[in-house]
Amino acid sequence: MKWKTDLILPPSLQPFGLSDSIFTIGSCFAETIGNRLVENKFNAMANPFGTLYNPISIHHLLKSAVDVMMPANNEYIVNQDVHYHYQFHSSFSALDKPTLKKKIKDSLQIFNQFLKTSNYLIITYGSAFVYIQNELDMVVANCHKMPASHFSKHLLTVEVITDSFFHIYRKLKSFNPNLKIILTVSPVRHLKDTIELNSVSKSTLRLACHQLVAKFGVDYFPAYEIMMDDLRDYRFYKTDRIHPTQEAEEYIWNKFSEKYFDQGTKDFLETWREIKTALAHRPSYPTTASHQTFLKSVLKKLESVNTKVNVNGEINLVRSQLI
Repeated sequence: MKWKTDLILPPSLQPFGLSDSIFTIGSCFAETIGNRLVENKFNAMANPFGTLYNPISIHHLLKSAVDVMMPANNEYIVNQDVHYHYQFHSSFSALDKPTLKKKIKDSLQIFNQFLKTSNYLIITYGSAFVYIQNELDMVVANCHKMPASHFSKHLLTVEVITDSFFHIYRKLKSFNPNLKIILTVSPVRHLKDTIELNSVSKSTLRLACHQLVAKFGVDYFPAYEIMMDDLRDYRFYKTDRIHPTQEAEEYIWNKFSEKYFDQGTKDFLETWREIKTALAHRPSYPTTASHQTFLKSVLKKLESVNTKVNVNGEINLVRSQLI
């Protein structure tokens, strides 16, 4: 008997490999998938702006990266002696404004160069709700724990999301004509909005993505659907009942791999999984003959893949343990 609905994904018509550059941005899934790409030796920049939830803020920061556009001065704030900016995640902070400005400018320049040569951009939308700073009358990426009275909460419409995407899509394609875009909706639940409004929010994002795929030919990866329908069990959530477990993340990653990676990349990932397991081994007696033989075997495997990916750090680590 079949006890679950398996979501079978057709392979991408434009699979990517280890030589492709990948930029991820958005909600928690962008960070999760981006970090896995980095861990598996892809040339990836994993959610460099920090966690971003709403489409407007994501699109705004992509525009900032393309234009290397510094944010407005009146959008900087100070909270408990720490300087922040409303358009940036709290990881962009400093004890004084000039330092924060330099941090933002340096980061935008780095992001600009990477995005210019990227083959893929993965955007993950987390919520259709936005917070508008009342005095500035603008959508913020982060409230930075400022008083709630400073903000108004609004639900974006599908039309607003698609219109915002249209403007950043034109800019991105002009900036990097070879860039391919993959959209996702985060499987992380926003229960602070209530269960009912979380469903409204996710539905709005999903409908917007559906229209964007039809209008612009971008791709959509169903991370949200895999979590909601394919897995569909509380055992795949952490104890907060909000975030997917490591097992669920692995399952979604495998679905992503099956859809988007070419065969050469899939073969490499099998080899790399074995190497990572070997590198994680911690012997009780590292100087024994058996462990030294084991290290030489690992070194040989690392050298065999060094022409495909950069594993110089791992090679040097293993060599340092040889006697």
